[in-house]
Amino acid sequence: MAKTRTVYVCQNCGRTSPREMGRCPGCGEWNTMIEEVEAPETTTNAHPVLGVQSTPRKLSEIEGDPWERLALPMEEFSRVLGGGLVPGSLILIGGEPGIGKSTLLLQVSALLADTVGPALYVSGEESSRQIKMRADRLGLNPQNLYLVTETNLAAILHHVERVNPRVLVVDSIQTTYSDDLDSAAGNVSQVKHTAQAFQQLAKSSGIAVFLVGHVTKEGSIAGPRVLEHIVDTVLYMEGDAYQAFRLLRSVKNRFGATSEVGVFEMRGSGMVEVRNPSEAFLAERMVNAPGSSIVVTMEGTRPLLAEVQALATPTSFANPRRTANGVDFNRLLLITAVLTRRAGIRLSEMDLFVNVIAGLRVDEPASDLAVALAIASSVSDRPLPADLVTVGEIGLSGELRTVSQLPARLNEAAKLGFRRALIPKTVRRGADPLPDGIEAVQVRSLSEALEYALR
Repeated sequence: MAKTRTVYVCQNCGRTSPREMGRCPGCGEWNTMIEEVEAPETTTNAHPVLGVQSTPRKLSEIEGDPWERLALPMEEFSRVLGGGLVPGSLILIGGEPGIGKSTLLLQVSALLADTVGPALYVSGEESSRQIKMRADRLGLNPQNLYLVTETNLAAILHHVERVNPRVLVVDSIQTTYSDDLDSAAGNVSQVKHTAQAFQQLAKSSGIAVFLVGHVTKEGSIAGPRVLEHIVDTVLYMEGDAYQAFRLLRSVKNRFGATSEVGVFEMRGSGMVEVRNPSEAFLAERMVNAPGSSIVVTMEGTRPLLAEVQALATPTSFANPRRTANGVDFNRLLLITAVLTRRAGIRLSEMDLFVNVIAGLRVDEPASDLAVALAIASSVSDRPLPADLVTVGEIGLSGELRTVSQLPARLNEAAKLGFRRALIPKTVRRGADPLPDGIEAVQVRSLSEALEYALR
């Protein structure tokens, strides 16, 4: 008879240790090593291949037809998934508490229940009455949506066998546990085991499975990193708690493009799609205000226009403050240094505040020029042209470097009525032609850009 043994497993990274430790040697986190009983390994040496049913096939003999996707009557959600819901796919959705994960999945489940077939919503955190109250508030009354409150894996699989749904939602994976393991729900071994069980269910039955995942204080999905490797698609819901807009971002997708983004607005009636996000983000823009610039950023394959605001004020302290909201702080320090050294703008005696409107976060270097122009506009108290958009990466020598997908960015700006675009001078051969609906002003350096925009 195989013997069991006790190990200590980090709940943050999954590192195991034979003895108790206060700090995990893998990720460095404190008090994350939890005692668990390791199940004995079963080995067999007699006829190890008798149960094998798979057969190798030549690649040329395998049909290459595209995946048959289930139509989803929610364009923003369908965009993030790659154009529809693939049967048999396993999708993990993470986000901060209260960001709207359960609300969005309840809406998606109701839509799919009315269009493709039965859907089963399994909740381990709310009762069926609470979910019914939310559905009434959202105006949802699907006929083929089944609700159950359950956390036991075997019971969930039994309900799936009885209902035979096309779509299964498990809210959440951290509350689901299996009787095969002695550890508590949410532990690394439980999360890994239950996720693998749902993966086998999805692949064997063709049921599309949505898993809701809690996130840690760092913003990553709680549990072992292998959880994100098991699933086919990983989606993150982002947004500011004080803003109405929510961004559903794809960071992994085996059936579509990664880094795709869907934009929603949280209302009393639920998550509402924002079909034209750029127009919504610029709706309250104050034209001809100093310290404001417009950047065209790419979120996956979608160009988005965002307003970058900057405010420069004389400091009252020995060390001036640098505050960044929506842009990378280290990137702001780099841009500030280039403005001081290469453009001659003295910022050592000024506090700088940079903000991206609507709670967006712009991380790509293409926003460097917009941030620099917004700061220079605030320092000089002169507004930028109202019909001007900016795109460009700033180097340490003050040069402007070109960015990817420039024609798509300028096309989006032209649709919203912008007539001029300040972009880096293209020196690459064979570059895609720029659109005709907008004047492209090409400059080589940050000094040239400042001279044009603030003249």
